[in-house]
This record gives sequence, structure tokens and C-alpha cells, in this order.
Amino acid sequence: QVQLVESGGGLVQAGGSLRLSCAPSGGTVSSYRMDWFRQAPGREREFVAGISWKGSSTVYADSVKGRFTISRDIAKNTIYLQMNSLKPEDTAAYYCAAGRPYSDVAEYSYWGQGTQVTVSS
Repeated sequence: QVQLVESGGGLVQAGGSLRLSCAPSGGTVSSYRMDWFRQAPGREREFVAGISWKGSSTVYADSVKGRFTISRDIAKNTIYLQMNSLKPEDTAAYYCAAGRPYSDVAEYSYWGQGTQVTVSS
């Protein structure tokens, strides 16, 4: 059973940067579409960014486009979310999710436990 583990969250001032990582234990996600979601208190979970299973295409929510970059390192079996120019409204718990093997359909097999990002003004 694959478990996804996120890391890299923390407290940062507005305008700062963080890089989140998502690594699986108990398996590989090299052939899975990988997405990042976030959820702020009192709000629904929302899609942030996604990368295709081949790594050839990415997609972003409008709210983070131009500031966040999703990438994957096949050799390290790790997915990253580079977050720049952070804003207080980016404060949330961030989750990574793995889709289904060899598919870019947004249906998820695995979810991580989340890492907290807090942006102070």
C-alpha cells in the first residue's frame, strides 16, 4: 500500500517562498498523475496544481498561476511544489494526491496527510 508523505511546510512572511515535497513510501508513483490540493479552515479543499503521469504537462489554479510550479523527479520518486510570492490567502494545509497508473484522469488512488503552510502578513 502506497502512502504519500508531504514535507516542507512552515511559517513564512508574505512575499516569501517554500518548497513542498511529496514522496511515497511502500511503492512508486512514477506512472501516476500527481496533484496538489489545499484546504484552509472553514473552506472546501481546492485544486492547486497537477502534473501529468508522463511529466510532460502541468496545470494550475488561476489563483497560483505564475507563482507556483509543480515538478517531479523520477529518480527521487518525489513531487515538488515550489511556491513563490506567497500571500496570506495561501495559508492552508497542502495535500498531494496520486491518480491512477498511466492515466491523467482526475481520480485519486492515494492521498497524503498534509503539511501546513502559514503565510503571515
